[in-house]
Amino acid sequence: MIRLIFVLRRKPGMSLAEFQRYWREVHGPLVAKHATTLKILRYVQLHTLEDPINDQLAGARGKMEKPYDGVAELWWTNRDALAATFGANSGREAGEELVEDEARFIDLPNSPLWFAYEYPQVNPIPEDLVAREHSPLLKLFFCLRHPSNLSLDQAQLYWRTNHGPTIRGVALAMRLRRYLQVHRYEDDLEQQLRARRGTRVPPYTGHAEAWFDRADLAAMASIPEARRAMEIAVEDESKFIDFANSAMWVGKERVFIDRR
Repeated sequence: MIRLIFVLRRKPGMSLAEFQRYWREVHGPLVAKHATTLKILRYVQLHTLEDPINDQLAGARGKMEKPYDGVAELWWTNRDALAATFGANSGREAGEELVEDEARFIDLPNSPLWFAYEYPQVNPIPEDLVAREHSPLLKLFFCLRHPSNLSLDQAQLYWRTNHGPTIRGVALAMRLRRYLQVHRYEDDLEQQLRARRGTRVPPYTGHAEAWFDRADLAAMASIPEARRAMEIAVEDESKFIDFANSAMWVGKERVFIDRR
């Protein structure tokens, strides 16, 4: 499967609650209405929480970018299915309607998007963890940029072949429920979507996503084994992540479409 990742900042003047309400109650159903036309396999909104855990996570890594207000994630079966939506008149019309509505609540120039492929690292069977509103689960979202001394390919290779095994080795101590690496895939289609929205912020190298029970994540700093596991993770992250130009936060998921 191929994913579209769209990290969102709200329009100036909107509160986080107003932004998330419009996104959930108006835009989400609009995307669902066009799901068949656009051949969308899955569509999930991640709503950012204003939670002290965000400061705890960022503090372990020094200065980081401000968390985004949410993330839209869309899946297609493959790139051919994705590209087909751009070639049909019906797909272009549906896309235009969505962009018009996005402009009502999203700060489009400052909301980057990119395509990506996922690499599961710690994965339960079945793969059905969802951090729903009333669930004890939280989803951690870490959109990262690599430092200037590494190329995109070099950073992603280290992330996949060195950092992945490191996290698998400390996953139990961290009480980590699930962990995926989602690597950016460079594609001409990305440029089309960015141009249509006037996107100014460059895409990220990719993002990591992890699911925790909230109590476990909040208590991590007070449990020696978990604290040491986090120190090992952060130390290795520093070898391929530019923390100052990356962002990390927790949120709750709302699944609008799931045809897997």
